Amino acid sequence: MASLSPELRELIESGPLTHLSTINADGSPQVTAIWIGLDGDDLVSGHMSRYAKLRNIERDPRVVLSFLGPRQRDVTLNPYAVLGARAVVEPSDGAWDLLDRLTKLYLSPDTEFPAPKGPGYVVRYSVERIGGVGPWAESRR
Repeated sequence: MASLSPELRELIESGPLTHLSTINADGSPQVTAIWIGLDGDDLVSGHMSRYAKLRNIERDPRVVLSFLGPRQRDVTLNPYAVLGARAVVEPSDGAWDLLDRLTKLYLSPDTEFPAPKGPGYVVRYSVERIGGVGPWAESRR
């Protein structure tokens, strides 16, 4: 498992909209935007329904997460992170609570997650490799 640097943790905790790439049954890519958070050294996302991305992860746990760092107008290529990970889908009564916590980060501290409370799914991402542009990127040798 790859270690998350303090700079990468700070970026994740800032609430970047994240692209989750999974593999469809026919081998084609499937990409969707998600909210992510931290749980120890793992990244987590919450889902209230068993969407295609969850079925894809159950079939093939290899995923890629990508997100942008803060925009810097004086650089040619802005910071971004690309994380290769293994994902596990966990049915959970805590999915709504995770989504409510992320709502406060992504929308507003005073906003409650708008879906009805109930069981859902938490996806846990174990990061295997870290790339991109920024202090978190592994050097290429």
